[in-house]
Amino acid sequence: MTETLAHKEIDDTAFARLEHEGRLLNPVLKGLTNKFGRVGFRGELALRFAPKLADEARPPELTCNQVMACATIGHKYLAFFAGYLLSFEHLKDVAEVLSDTLSAGGKYFLFCNNIDLSERYQVPYKGAMFYALPILESTVYNEMLELLYLEKNELKKKDSGGKLDAVADAAIKFDETFDTITYSEGLELMGPVRNPNENRPV
Repeated sequence: MTETLAHKEIDDTAFARLEHEGRLLNPVLKGLTNKFGRVGFRGELALRFAPKLADEARPPELTCNQVMACATIGHKYLAFFAGYLLSFEHLKDVAEVLSDTLSAGGKYFLFCNNIDLSERYQVPYKGAMFYALPILESTVYNEMLELLYLEKNELKKKDSGGKLDAVADAAIKFDETFDTITYSEGLELMGPVRNPNENRPV
């Protein structure tokens, strides 16, 4: 697929603004998946940019890592989003950056490094419901497979788009409920932020 074609497809999805703001970084996948009309992204989402010095492009100050997300061409909301955060407090940054791409019916999962390993929460924010979960399986991809009861070996044969489709399809149907807490309550419950270089998910 040509770069222009990929951009044309992204421009007609919920990714358009994020792409134009330069927030979709280090993509492993950015473009059409194997499902008709679906555009997927796997990479990093820039949450906070560093001040620009002259023409020097500096890395963002804050990112949501290991992002898996998908949108449908012609629709303005993200159907599915999952990512890794060092701290629960950055849920607010994710919600504010995604803002107009969030919907009450979307499925949004954030794996946070400072949530008690035995807890899982639902956090309403910006008119959307976020699942705030601890990270146990080292990567968001593995966490999603575990959460959605997907068999890793069955997905191995699929390409990047196929893997994302399988996770997104299962995530969109996900209907388990956890304790609902407010963002403020989550801030009080979260643990200290760990050293990002210690046992860092790769």
